[in-house]
Amino acid sequence: MIEKIVGPSVVSVDTRDVLNGTLFPEEEAAVANAVVKRRQEFTTARLCARRAMARLGLPASPVLSGLRGEPLWPSGVVGSITHCAGYRGAVLGRLSDAASIGIDAEPNTHLTEGVLDAISLAGERVWIRDLAVRAPDVCWDRLLFSAKEAVYKAWFPLVRSWLDFDDALITVDHVTGTFTARLLVPGPTLRGFAVIGFTGRWMVQDGLILTAIVVGTGDGTRRPAGLLG
Repeated sequence: MIEKIVGPSVVSVDTRDVLNGTLFPEEEAAVANAVVKRRQEFTTARLCARRAMARLGLPASPVLSGLRGEPLWPSGVVGSITHCAGYRGAVLGRLSDAASIGIDAEPNTHLTEGVLDAISLAGERVWIRDLAVRAPDVCWDRLLFSAKEAVYKAWFPLVRSWLDFDDALITVDHVTGTFTARLLVPGPTLRGFAVIGFTGRWMVQDGLILTAIVVGTGDGTRRPAGLLG
């Protein structure tokens, strides 16, 4: 599913099923005490990641988690993993083709009471109310949450620091299936360009909301794809 919104510069593998397979010893240790649901999510996501590695022509390798929970990829690889009830996916690319990737999957259901106020800015709540009337089949509050998760996942590999929900202002285009995230905190410099935000794509299908940001490497003369300019 997610291949529809990530573009040709990266590879994707996702599934609605629980995949069974063997974990590397290091991965096994990471979920040794996990409940069954967490173990299934972890295993299926890692198997998706390994299938994506194979599509890049890379050998299988363990995917552990860093201090912030971010996946630790082999040298020269960037990627992102996501999972929610009924869905797991991984998107990977070579560092020569992508500088950062952020993906997220959520059920197309409304956030629980109080969560929207905690994760949104006033301007974001305006377009959520507007789109809830114009396109009620999409849970726009949940889409906002998903977009912010994708933003954080794209941000972290570039900066290696935290980004709060109120540190980026999200706007959504419900016609083109795109969104933008304007940073409200200083960003890094990538290929000589200041990172002031990200652009991404979203889709809703089969009860799921998927969001994705793929930041390109650029050629040194134009702002890399996936960055707000």
